[in-house]
Amino acid sequence: MILPSRRGFAAALLALVAALPALAFEGRTVTDATGREVQVPDDPARVFAAGPPAATLLYALKPQAMIGWVSAPKPEALPWLRPEAAGLPELGRLTGRGDTLNLEVLLSTGPDLIVDYGTVSGTYVDLAGRIQQQAGLPYVLIDGSFAHMPQGIRQMAEVLDVAERGEALAAYAENTLARLDALLAGIPDADRPSVYLARGPEGLETPARGSINAEIIERVGGRNVVEAGTDGLATVSPEQVQAWAPEVIITIDRQFAANVGAMPEWQGIPAVENGRVYLAPSAPFGFIDAPPSVNRLAGLIWLSHKLYPQAATGDLRADVAEFYELFYGLRPDDAALTALLGD
Repeated sequence: MILPSRRGFAAALLALVAALPALAFEGRTVTDATGREVQVPDDPARVFAAGPPAATLLYALKPQAMIGWVSAPKPEALPWLRPEAAGLPELGRLTGRGDTLNLEVLLSTGPDLIVDYGTVSGTYVDLAGRIQQQAGLPYVLIDGSFAHMPQGIRQMAEVLDVAERGEALAAYAENTLARLDALLAGIPDADRPSVYLARGPEGLETPARGSINAEIIERVGGRNVVEAGTDGLATVSPEQVQAWAPEVIITIDRQFAANVGAMPEWQGIPAVENGRVYLAPSAPFGFIDAPPSVNRLAGLIWLSHKLYPQAATGDLRADVAEFYELFYGLRPDDAALTALLGD
């Protein structure tokens, strides 16, 4: 008996599944952010998130349906995650830079739905349609921008059949954004600080204004000093940062935060001179853009206190604890909050 090769078996499996999508997925029809009508299971039980933003939202809405992570959580993130989800395997990603998952691996996990959450562009629309056709799996794409966050949460919750849970998270998002807008209404443009977002141990990788990586800075009213001909990340020189003279520096790199005060090329910059260099919390997900998902709601709360310490309302520690309990299922105690927030 001659057995087919692994590649041949995968090709045959893909062809078979793609030929019978209607039989495999009877259920509801939903409309995603692209306007595509997608037939999804009534109660999806095994869901794959195509990228990190989708994985974060899936974890927040329906962790019991997760079949794995795009990339395994780092050790420091594990105490902040539900035990049943923390140990799920790393499967790779379908979207974004460095896509690492092939369809054979995806199908071997037995998912009944693929979800993505983030940028809605021609590239992602084409990917969703192509993967759905090739794998015979429903693929839903939801807009993950700040402007559509409450709506996006509700849409994803509808897809996952957890409408009540989705309404709780969406209402929280609406309230958080409304509180922020009320705060900003009382702060003149002239009192809103210029901000530089430093990435990497040298602090010289940064997102330009309008980038999804810097979206949170603009949403909280900060003036991103970086104007570049890219909507992604740019590499700049210390001389450029000196010329921009940011009043606040936000960093996601612990090494840079620890060393910037002694780095000669950063001396004289207002943010450094005035002690306004802030290391963004990052467990289990980043407060700024790692990934750019609903975790950024905690980032808005944190940034509002860092950028406007005299005007910000509410108790930062209590508000962050509330967010973690609602979205991540674990409420940090005082010691954990101190470790997370650094104060």
